[in-house]
Amino acid sequence: MQTKFLWRKLNKQLLVYTITAFVGGMLGWLYWKFIGCESGSCSITSKPFNSAAYGAIMAMLVTNLFISKTVNNK
Repeated sequence: MQTKFLWRKLNKQLLVYTITAFVGGMLGWLYWKFIGCESGSCSITSKPFNSAAYGAIMAMLVTNLFISKTVNNK
């Protein structure tokens, strides 16, 4: 019984991380598309992959702050 609850909780967290990584990646790509670095000297915004990866990682880190708080409160 306890393992089913644990698996549901882990699957929910994995789903949340996947969605936020996707949204963060899309926001990073949009940042590159509309604001990005014109000269190419910026390490993060010079390439679309770098911007998307940075956006995904930052979104997951911010999400981790909120998920950690809700898990520790229960």
